[in-house]
Amino acid sequence: MNKLKNKVAVVIGASKGIGAGIAKSLAAEGAAVVMNYASSKEGADRVVAEITDFQKQLEAQTPLGRIAQPDDIAPIAVFLASGDSGWLTGETLLASGGLR
Repeated sequence: MNKLKNKVAVVIGASKGIGAGIAKSLAAEGAAVVMNYASSKEGADRVVAEITDFQKQLEAQTPLGRIAQPDDIAPIAVFLASGDSGWLTGETLLASGGLR
């Protein structure tokens, strides 16, 4: 499938997680992908602990019972970047797993 042939995508934070998943999916659909691997190790242990606590709280509130994974978000990014989303104009789409 080449929904994004002759398109260029710039993905910020593509070194891991959802950013990496989006970059891979865009490339698989034919886009030329420019990636920014910006990251910082400083304070990572503290941040990971805080994210884990936040993640548990968020998962408890989300109807699907989990947070988004790269495979959940990447197809949405491909759709929005492709001509398939051509009928959308000025819409706010919320990829939230049902959390409002």
